[in-house]
Amino acid sequence: MNRSVEDVLFEMVDLCDRFKLSYAVMGGLAVRVHGIPRPTFDVDFELSVNSEALHAFFSSAAELGYTIAEPFRNGWRDEVGGMPLVKMKTYLDVGHSVDVDIFIDETAFQHSVMDRRQQLTIEGRKVQFVSAEDLILLKLLANRPRDLGDVADVLFVQGQLDEPYLAHWAEQLGIRDRLQTALTTAN
Repeated sequence: MNRSVEDVLFEMVDLCDRFKLSYAVMGGLAVRVHGIPRPTFDVDFELSVNSEALHAFFSSAAELGYTIAEPFRNGWRDEVGGMPLVKMKTYLDVGHSVDVDIFIDETAFQHSVMDRRQQLTIEGRKVQFVSAEDLILLKLLANRPRDLGDVADVLFVQGQLDEPYLAHWAEQLGIRDRLQTALTTAN
């Protein structure tokens, strides 16, 4: 097979384009464009999609070799940081899989993320990414050690950010203290 994480990203972008779905890449792939690049073995993105279109999206992904657990195919959604999440998996080669985490755009914060997304060119392809500010907020919501390291890297690389925007959503999301700690540590 010899596929890469980037191949999986481009397959997802192609599916979104085919179904005319708005998306924004987040997670480790977004860290690569807004911060210090690091290895990542999953593809995370936000998707504006209704249940019917999500079912068609899943069907097309399955035709490409992606597996979708039965609960997700039947409409169940997990949740991370108050955001609904569905998952798929594909294999790069024997023993090496890539998880595809799809956050369904339903909350006010997620709507803001989609409004602020940025089109960037990656390997000659135009791809929609979350903004640096939204990536920071998403990483602070997840609050794992790797996420906090990613926040520090993004803050180091980006320099000037929209701090009123960060402060507003940090307050709304209940992560004001996390943001303040990250900003203080970065200075």
